[in-house]
Amino acid sequence: MDQLSAMRAFLRVVETGNFSRASETLGIPRATVTNLIQNLEGHLQTKLLNRTTRRVIVTTDGALYYERAVRIVAEIDELDGSLSHAQANPTGRLRVEMSGAFADGIVIPALCDFYKAYPDIRVDLGVGDRTVDYLLENVDCALRAGTPGDPSLIARRVAEIEMITCAAKPYLERYGAPSRPDELQSDHYCVHYFMAQNGKISPFTFLGGRETLEIEGRSHFSVNDARSYVTAALVGHGVAQVPRFMVLDELARGDLVPVLNDWQIELLPLYIVYPPNRHLSNKVRVFVDWLVKLLAGIHQTELQSD
Repeated sequence: MDQLSAMRAFLRVVETGNFSRASETLGIPRATVTNLIQNLEGHLQTKLLNRTTRRVIVTTDGALYYERAVRIVAEIDELDGSLSHAQANPTGRLRVEMSGAFADGIVIPALCDFYKAYPDIRVDLGVGDRTVDYLLENVDCALRAGTPGDPSLIARRVAEIEMITCAAKPYLERYGAPSRPDELQSDHYCVHYFMAQNGKISPFTFLGGRETLEIEGRSHFSVNDARSYVTAALVGHGVAQVPRFMVLDELARGDLVPVLNDWQIELLPLYIVYPPNRHLSNKVRVFVDWLVKLLAGIHQTELQSD
């Protein structure tokens, strides 16, 4: 039995949810996938999958085997990637995490260019701001805004994003525009963003000369997703502080209006973070290099729009 092929087939069945999709993505007949799984179960003398007419259900032993097998296959892919040929043509599965704002607004629209350069890399993109167990979930790297809260992670600062304070026209018609940041604590409402990891509210930050202010402000609504945060601002829940690249169209149409223009905002730092006990494979290196160039292009676009 080709155990490595059987492991790859098992992983793909679990990840795709059925044998047909697994065979399509692997480029082998469905019957071959079935035989590989049956041989693997016979070798292990345990049932890994329960099959029904509509779906495949992973057994308890199958879930345990998947957790270990996905790491083993990833290690083999990284070992292959250390060879000279693979360095020139990196291959394998790349597991990446980032928020929906960066995924939808920056990375996914540009991924076709990445695949042109590296057609043998498969990117599995997890979208959200949730806390990630990098080792358990076999995550290679993540793009995170703000200083990483976990000191055990290896973090590389890769870009800075311009922020803007703004509000919707209906909100400004009702409450007027704030003239000073401290008015957000008494005369106005803010849309709050809270961190999914700990529930902490991210304060608004303002730079005025030598003065730096952190304002939490009054609020009757908070959210922990950047896209929903913009929606809340658009419908008039309050003043928002948001990455400029996310609202370029809304600003151009006048749906959102900049406020407190005399007060600058600190640039939002972006970090690539890695689990501490995994070396940086070549497939991760090329993806990070591509991502850094992509983010630099976004920052230049923001500056040119001013």
